[in-house]
Amino acid sequence: MSLRKYTEEMKELIDRQHLRFLNTDGPVDKKSYEFFEEVKRETAPMFKLNNEWMEAAESFVKNRKANVHPNQVKSTHENMEMIILHSYYLDVHRKRFKELYQSSHYVLDMILSDIEKNEKSSQ
Repeated sequence: MSLRKYTEEMKELIDRQHLRFLNTDGPVDKKSYEFFEEVKRETAPMFKLNNEWMEAAESFVKNRKANVHPNQVKSTHENMEMIILHSYYLDVHRKRFKELYQSSHYVLDMILSDIEKNEKSSQ
């Protein structure tokens, strides 16, 4: 899969998780084994996608002229992990969740912009 596709999928994923966070009534029972298993099952493909995105993004920013720094890729990867988890456990303030969400979108949009610039310059 291309970095563009990974990035677009991550944008959609964090949008869905943001809506989940906003529309789920808490608190959740953090000690529930059934809930833990449900979260583990549902989030496994999300974490896999996030890891695949990070690998592709790190390779892209290291090997091309990009406005995104490798540290931003790592931070965004971590932020998106937190978005995934907090959207289930609802254990963070709304303001903090929104900061994680907006920061992740900012970097994802910068990467998409860099991809487009590189595609245009290679034509």
